Amino acid sequence: MFNPSERERYSRHFILEGFGEDAQQKLKEARVLVIGAGGLGCPALLYLAAAGVGTIGIADGDHVSLSNLQRQVLYGFDDIATNKAKAAARKLSLNNHEIEIRAIQEFINVNNAVDLISEYDLVIDGSDNFSTRYLVNDTCVMLGKPLVYGAIFKFSGQLSVFNYQNGPTYRCLYPEAPAEGEMPGCGEIGVLGVLPGIIGTWQAAEAIKVICGTGEVLSGKLMTLDLTGNEVQYFSFAANPQNRIITQLEAQEYSCEINIRELGWGELLLLRSTQQVRLIDVREEEEYARQNIGAENIPLDHFKKRVKEFSTSETLVIHCQSGQRAKKAIEALPEGVNAYLLKDVKWNWS
Repeated sequence: MFNPSERERYSRHFILEGFGEDAQQKLKEARVLVIGAGGLGCPALLYLAAAGVGTIGIADGDHVSLSNLQRQVLYGFDDIATNKAKAAARKLSLNNHEIEIRAIQEFINVNNAVDLISEYDLVIDGSDNFSTRYLVNDTCVMLGKPLVYGAIFKFSGQLSVFNYQNGPTYRCLYPEAPAEGEMPGCGEIGVLGVLPGIIGTWQAAEAIKVICGTGEVLSGKLMTLDLTGNEVQYFSFAANPQNRIITQLEAQEYSCEINIRELGWGELLLLRSTQQVRLIDVREEEEYARQNIGAENIPLDHFKKRVKEFSTSETLVIHCQSGQRAKKAIEALPEGVNAYLLKDVKWNWS
Protein backbone atom coordinates (compact mmCIF):
# COMPACT_ATOMS: atom_id res chain seq x y z
CA MET A 1 0.00 0.00 0.00
CA PHE A 2 2.67 2.52 1.02
CA ASN A 3 6.39 2.41 0.36
CA PRO A 4 8.90 3.55 3.02
CA SER A 5 9.15 7.04 1.52
CA GLU A 6 5.38 7.48 1.61
CA ARG A 7 5.22 6.22 5.19
CA GLU A 8 7.65 8.89 6.28
CA ARG A 9 6.06 11.61 4.13
CA TYR A 10 2.52 11.01 5.40
CA SER A 11 3.44 10.00 8.96
CA ARG A 12 1.46 12.87 10.51
CA HIS A 13 -1.64 11.69 8.66
CA PHE A 14 -1.10 8.08 9.76
CA ILE A 15 -1.06 9.01 13.44
CA LEU A 16 -3.96 11.47 13.18
CA GLU A 17 -6.98 10.16 15.09
CA GLY A 18 -10.00 9.91 12.80
CA PHE A 19 -7.82 9.84 9.66
CA GLY A 20 -5.04 7.25 9.56
CA GLU A 21 -3.91 4.88 6.81
CA ASP A 22 -7.39 4.19 5.46
CA ALA A 23 -7.99 7.87 4.67
CA GLN A 24 -4.50 8.23 3.22
CA GLN A 25 -5.16 5.28 0.93
CA LYS A 26 -8.30 7.02 -0.32
CA LEU A 27 -6.22 10.09 -1.11
CA LYS A 28 -3.69 7.96 -2.95
CA GLU A 29 -6.41 6.46 -5.12
CA ALA A 30 -8.22 9.76 -5.72
CA ARG A 31 -8.25 11.71 -8.96
CA VAL A 32 -8.88 15.46 -8.63
CA LEU A 33 -9.20 18.02 -11.39
CA VAL A 34 -8.39 21.64 -10.54
CA ILE A 35 -9.82 24.08 -13.06
CA GLY A 36 -7.76 27.24 -13.08
CA ALA A 37 -4.23 27.48 -11.69
CA GLY A 38 -4.60 31.07 -10.54
CA GLY A 39 -5.17 32.66 -7.15
CA LEU A 40 -7.48 29.91 -5.87
CA GLY A 41 -5.91 27.03 -7.76
CA CYS A 42 -2.35 27.64 -6.56
CA PRO A 43 -2.91 27.05 -2.80
CA ALA A 44 -5.41 24.26 -3.48
CA LEU A 45 -2.86 22.50 -5.69
CA LEU A 46 -0.05 22.93 -3.17
CA TYR A 47 -1.98 21.23 -0.38
CA LEU A 48 -3.55 18.52 -2.54
CA ALA A 49 -0.12 17.50 -3.79
CA ALA A 50 1.40 17.65 -0.32
CA ALA A 51 -1.48 15.58 1.08
CA GLY A 52 -0.82 12.80 -1.43
CA VAL A 53 -3.77 12.96 -3.84
CA GLY A 54 -2.74 10.27 -6.31
CA THR A 55 -3.69 11.97 -9.57
CA ILE A 56 -4.05 15.72 -10.01
CA GLY A 57 -5.17 17.35 -13.24
CA ILE A 58 -4.51 21.05 -13.79
CA ALA A 59 -6.56 22.70 -16.55
CA ASP A 60 -5.56 26.23 -17.53
CA GLY A 61 -4.79 27.82 -20.90
CA ASP A 62 -3.51 31.07 -19.38
CA HIS A 63 0.11 32.16 -18.99
CA VAL A 64 1.88 33.64 -15.99
CA SER A 65 2.20 37.43 -15.91
CA LEU A 66 3.97 39.73 -13.47
CA SER A 67 0.69 40.92 -11.90
CA ASN A 68 -0.12 37.29 -10.95
CA LEU A 69 2.81 37.05 -8.54
CA GLN A 70 1.02 39.16 -5.90
CA ARG A 71 -1.27 36.19 -5.08
CA GLN A 72 -0.44 33.16 -7.26
CA VAL A 73 2.21 31.73 -4.98
CA LEU A 74 3.27 28.76 -7.09
CA TYR A 75 5.02 31.00 -9.60
CA GLY A 76 8.15 33.12 -9.70
CA PHE A 77 9.63 35.73 -11.98
CA ASP A 78 11.18 33.08 -14.23
CA ASP A 79 7.72 31.61 -14.92
CA ILE A 80 6.41 34.76 -16.66
CA ALA A 81 4.91 33.92 -20.08
CA THR A 82 4.88 30.17 -19.23
CA ASN A 83 1.60 28.28 -19.34
CA LYS A 84 0.22 28.11 -15.79
CA ALA A 85 -0.71 24.43 -15.87
CA LYS A 86 2.78 23.53 -17.08
CA ALA A 87 4.54 25.77 -14.54
CA ALA A 88 2.34 24.53 -11.70
CA ALA A 89 2.92 20.87 -12.56
CA ARG A 90 6.67 21.43 -12.57
CA LYS A 91 6.62 23.11 -9.15
CA LEU A 92 4.32 20.51 -7.59
CA SER A 93 6.48 17.63 -8.79
CA LEU A 94 9.35 19.10 -6.76
CA ASN A 95 7.21 18.75 -3.64
CA ASN A 96 5.87 15.26 -4.28
CA HIS A 97 7.24 12.89 -6.91
CA GLU A 98 5.08 10.03 -5.64
CA ILE A 99 1.93 11.32 -7.37
CA GLU A 100 0.85 11.84 -10.98
CA ILE A 101 0.39 15.44 -12.08
CA ARG A 102 -1.21 16.18 -15.45
CA ALA A 103 -0.80 19.60 -17.05
CA ILE A 104 -3.78 20.31 -19.31
CA GLN A 105 -2.69 23.43 -21.18
CA GLU A 106 -6.11 24.58 -22.32
CA PHE A 107 -9.21 26.28 -20.96
CA ILE A 108 -12.24 24.15 -20.24
CA ASN A 109 -15.04 24.76 -22.74
CA VAL A 110 -18.27 23.23 -23.95
CA ASN A 111 -16.37 20.96 -26.37
CA ASN A 112 -13.89 19.41 -23.93
CA ALA A 113 -15.68 19.65 -20.56
CA VAL A 114 -17.19 16.16 -20.52
CA ASP A 115 -13.99 14.44 -21.65
CA LEU A 116 -11.87 16.28 -19.09
CA ILE A 117 -14.12 15.99 -16.06
CA SER A 118 -15.18 12.37 -16.68
CA GLU A 119 -11.62 11.19 -15.89
CA TYR A 120 -11.70 12.54 -12.32
CA ASP A 121 -13.55 11.79 -9.08
CA LEU A 122 -13.89 15.38 -7.90
CA VAL A 123 -13.50 18.88 -9.33
CA ILE A 124 -12.19 22.05 -7.69
CA ASP A 125 -13.34 25.18 -9.47
CA GLY A 126 -10.73 27.93 -9.28
CA SER A 127 -12.06 29.87 -12.26
CA ASP A 128 -12.72 33.61 -12.23
CA ASN A 129 -15.72 34.00 -14.53
CA PHE A 130 -19.38 33.00 -14.50
CA SER A 131 -19.42 31.22 -17.85
CA THR A 132 -16.85 28.68 -16.63
CA ARG A 133 -18.59 28.23 -13.27
CA TYR A 134 -21.93 27.37 -14.86
CA LEU A 135 -20.29 25.11 -17.44
CA VAL A 136 -18.30 23.23 -14.79
CA ASN A 137 -21.36 22.90 -12.57
CA ASP A 138 -23.56 21.57 -15.37
CA THR A 139 -20.92 19.06 -16.45
CA CYS A 140 -20.44 17.82 -12.89
CA VAL A 141 -24.21 17.41 -12.51
CA MET A 142 -24.42 15.41 -15.74
CA LEU A 143 -21.52 13.17 -14.70
CA GLY A 144 -22.36 12.92 -10.99
CA LYS A 145 -19.13 14.52 -9.79
CA PRO A 146 -18.86 16.57 -6.57
CA LEU A 147 -17.69 20.15 -7.10
CA VAL A 148 -15.78 22.31 -4.62
CA TYR A 149 -16.51 25.98 -5.27
CA GLY A 150 -14.59 29.07 -4.26
CA ALA A 151 -14.84 32.73 -5.26
CA ILE A 152 -13.15 35.96 -4.21
CA PHE A 153 -14.04 39.65 -4.41
CA LYS A 154 -11.91 42.48 -2.99
CA PHE A 155 -11.59 41.47 0.70
CA SER A 156 -14.32 38.79 0.72
CA GLY A 157 -14.52 35.15 -0.26
CA GLN A 158 -17.08 32.36 -0.66
CA LEU A 159 -16.88 28.59 -0.31
CA SER A 160 -19.28 25.68 -0.82
CA VAL A 161 -19.51 22.11 -2.08
CA PHE A 162 -22.03 21.30 -4.81
CA ASN A 163 -23.49 18.06 -6.15
CA TYR A 164 -22.30 16.08 -3.13
CA GLN A 165 -24.42 12.96 -2.59
CA ASN A 166 -27.22 14.44 -4.70
CA GLY A 167 -27.06 17.69 -2.73
CA PRO A 168 -27.63 21.21 -4.07
CA THR A 169 -25.83 22.44 -7.18
CA TYR A 170 -24.37 25.81 -8.10
CA ARG A 171 -27.62 26.70 -9.86
CA CYS A 172 -29.53 26.04 -6.64
CA LEU A 173 -27.56 28.88 -5.05
CA TYR A 174 -27.25 31.10 -8.12
CA PRO A 175 -30.01 30.23 -10.62
CA GLU A 176 -28.96 32.93 -13.07
CA ALA A 177 -25.72 34.72 -13.85
CA PRO A 178 -25.50 38.48 -13.39
CA ALA A 179 -25.82 40.62 -16.47
CA GLU A 180 -22.62 41.23 -18.39
CA GLY A 181 -20.65 44.06 -16.82
CA GLU A 182 -22.68 43.94 -13.59
CA MET A 183 -19.90 42.25 -11.62
CA PRO A 184 -16.37 43.59 -12.23
CA GLY A 185 -13.43 41.21 -11.99
CA CYS A 186 -10.31 41.53 -9.85
CA GLY A 187 -8.50 43.06 -12.83
CA GLU A 188 -10.78 46.06 -12.44
CA ILE A 189 -11.28 46.42 -8.69
CA GLY A 190 -8.37 44.47 -7.18
CA VAL A 191 -8.14 41.72 -4.59
CA LEU A 192 -6.13 41.36 -1.38
CA GLY A 193 -3.35 38.90 -2.19
CA VAL A 194 -3.78 36.65 0.86
CA LEU A 195 -7.53 36.17 0.27
CA PRO A 196 -7.30 33.53 -2.50
CA GLY A 197 -4.67 31.77 -0.41
CA ILE A 198 -7.18 31.35 2.41
CA ILE A 199 -10.14 30.33 0.24
CA GLY A 200 -8.05 28.07 -2.01
CA THR A 201 -6.60 26.25 0.99
CA TRP A 202 -10.11 25.82 2.36
CA GLN A 203 -11.15 24.33 -0.99
CA ALA A 204 -8.38 21.76 -0.63
CA ALA A 205 -9.64 20.93 2.87
CA GLU A 206 -13.19 20.37 1.59
CA ALA A 207 -11.88 18.18 -1.22
CA ILE A 208 -9.95 16.04 1.26
CA LYS A 209 -13.06 15.68 3.46
CA VAL A 210 -15.14 14.58 0.46
CA ILE A 211 -12.53 12.05 -0.65
CA CYS A 212 -11.88 10.59 2.78
CA GLY A 213 -15.38 10.80 4.25
CA THR A 214 -14.03 12.82 7.16
CA GLY A 215 -15.89 15.57 8.99
CA GLU A 216 -18.87 17.60 7.82
CA VAL A 217 -18.80 18.57 4.15
CA LEU A 218 -19.95 22.10 3.27
CA SER A 219 -22.87 20.88 1.16
CA GLY A 220 -26.08 22.94 1.21
CA LYS A 221 -24.21 25.72 2.96
CA LEU A 222 -22.39 28.79 1.70
CA MET A 223 -19.54 30.04 3.83
CA THR A 224 -18.58 33.69 3.45
CA LEU A 225 -15.42 35.33 4.75
CA ASP A 226 -14.82 39.07 5.21
CA LEU A 227 -11.19 39.76 6.05
CA THR A 228 -11.77 43.38 6.98
CA GLY A 229 -13.79 42.38 10.04
CA ASN A 230 -12.59 38.77 10.43
CA GLU A 231 -16.19 37.67 9.98
CA VAL A 232 -17.19 34.17 8.88
CA GLN A 233 -20.86 33.47 8.21
CA TYR A 234 -22.83 30.45 6.98
CA PHE A 235 -26.00 30.48 4.89
CA SER A 236 -28.10 27.39 4.17
CA PHE A 237 -29.76 26.78 0.82
CA ALA A 238 -31.91 23.94 -0.45
CA ALA A 239 -31.67 21.71 -3.50
CA ASN A 240 -33.96 22.33 -6.45
CA PRO A 241 -34.53 18.97 -8.22
CA GLN A 242 -35.05 20.80 -11.53
CA ASN A 243 -31.41 21.88 -11.46
CA ARG A 244 -30.31 18.26 -11.72
CA ILE A 245 -32.06 17.82 -15.06
CA ILE A 246 -29.27 18.66 -17.50
CA THR A 247 -29.14 16.66 -20.71
CA GLN A 248 -26.70 18.71 -22.74
CA LEU A 249 -24.20 21.50 -22.33
CA GLU A 250 -24.58 24.88 -23.94
CA ALA A 251 -21.93 27.46 -24.65
CA GLN A 252 -22.47 30.34 -22.25
CA GLU A 253 -22.03 33.91 -23.41
CA TYR A 254 -22.13 35.69 -20.07
CA SER A 255 -18.93 36.66 -18.35
CA CYS A 256 -17.94 39.04 -15.59
CA GLU A 257 -14.52 39.76 -17.03
CA ILE A 258 -12.58 39.38 -20.23
CA ASN A 259 -9.07 38.55 -19.15
CA ILE A 260 -6.86 41.09 -20.90
CA ARG A 261 -3.29 40.57 -19.75
CA GLU A 262 -1.04 43.60 -19.90
CA LEU A 263 2.71 43.94 -20.26
CA GLY A 264 4.76 46.91 -19.17
CA TRP A 265 7.83 47.99 -21.07
CA GLY A 266 10.29 46.10 -18.90
CA GLU A 267 8.21 42.93 -19.10
CA LEU A 268 8.20 43.13 -22.89
CA LEU A 269 11.97 43.38 -22.99
CA LEU A 270 12.23 40.39 -20.65
CA LEU A 271 9.77 38.41 -22.75
CA ARG A 272 11.68 39.14 -25.95
CA SER A 273 14.89 37.93 -24.32
CA THR A 274 13.41 34.50 -23.59
CA GLN A 275 11.16 33.73 -26.57
CA GLN A 276 9.94 34.82 -29.98
CA VAL A 277 7.38 37.58 -29.73
CA ARG A 278 5.12 38.80 -32.51
CA LEU A 279 4.63 42.52 -31.87
CA ILE A 280 1.55 43.89 -33.63
CA ASP A 281 0.33 47.48 -34.03
CA VAL A 282 -3.43 47.58 -34.75
CA ARG A 283 -3.63 51.29 -35.58
CA GLU A 284 -4.53 52.48 -39.06
CA GLU A 285 -1.85 52.63 -41.75
CA GLU A 286 -1.63 56.43 -41.74
CA GLU A 287 -1.14 56.47 -37.96
CA TYR A 288 1.54 53.83 -38.27
CA ALA A 289 3.29 55.80 -41.02
CA ARG A 290 3.53 58.90 -38.84
CA GLN A 291 5.14 57.08 -35.90
CA ASN A 292 5.75 53.46 -34.94
CA ILE A 293 8.01 51.22 -32.88
CA GLY A 294 8.79 48.77 -35.65
CA ALA A 295 5.91 46.42 -34.94
CA GLU A 296 3.98 44.55 -37.60
CA ASN A 297 1.08 46.75 -38.71
CA ILE A 298 -2.30 45.02 -38.96
CA PRO A 299 -5.15 47.56 -38.62
CA LEU A 300 -7.93 46.36 -36.31
CA ASP A 301 -10.48 45.66 -39.07
CA HIS A 302 -7.96 43.53 -40.95
CA PHE A 303 -6.84 41.88 -37.72
CA LYS A 304 -10.37 40.68 -36.95
CA LYS A 305 -10.59 39.08 -40.40
CA ARG A 306 -7.29 37.28 -39.89
CA VAL A 307 -7.73 35.93 -36.34
CA LYS A 308 -7.74 32.31 -37.51
CA GLU A 309 -4.19 32.78 -38.78
CA PHE A 310 -2.78 33.19 -35.28
CA SER A 311 -1.38 30.05 -33.68
CA THR A 312 -1.60 28.92 -30.07
CA SER A 313 2.15 28.26 -30.27
CA GLU A 314 3.10 31.92 -30.75
CA THR A 315 3.11 34.86 -28.34
CA LEU A 316 1.41 38.05 -29.48
CA VAL A 317 1.98 41.49 -27.97
CA ILE A 318 -0.53 43.99 -29.33
CA HIS A 319 -0.65 47.75 -29.03
CA CYS A 320 -2.33 50.89 -30.37
CA GLN A 321 -2.47 54.51 -29.19
CA SER A 322 -4.73 54.25 -26.13
CA GLY A 323 -5.10 50.49 -25.71
CA GLN A 324 -8.78 50.31 -26.66
CA ARG A 325 -8.27 48.89 -30.14
CA ALA A 326 -5.65 46.48 -28.83
CA LYS A 327 -8.20 45.18 -26.29
CA LYS A 328 -10.74 44.63 -29.08
CA ALA A 329 -8.12 42.74 -31.07
CA ILE A 330 -7.35 40.45 -28.14
CA GLU A 331 -11.05 39.84 -27.49
CA ALA A 332 -11.43 38.69 -31.11
CA LEU A 333 -8.70 36.06 -30.86
CA PRO A 334 -9.58 32.35 -30.69
CA GLU A 335 -9.36 30.71 -27.28
CA GLY A 336 -5.86 29.55 -26.39
CA VAL A 337 -3.89 32.15 -28.34
CA ASN A 338 -1.30 33.69 -26.00
CA ALA A 339 -1.69 37.47 -26.25
CA TYR A 340 -0.77 40.53 -24.20
CA LEU A 341 -1.66 44.20 -24.40
CA LEU A 342 1.38 46.49 -24.40
CA LYS A 343 0.88 49.51 -22.17
CA ASP A 344 3.05 52.63 -21.87
CA VAL A 345 4.39 52.41 -25.41
CA LYS A 346 7.92 53.81 -25.83
CA TRP A 347 7.91 55.36 -29.27
CA ASN A 348 11.69 55.70 -29.39
CA TRP A 349 12.27 51.96 -28.92
CA SER A 350 13.63 49.85 -31.78
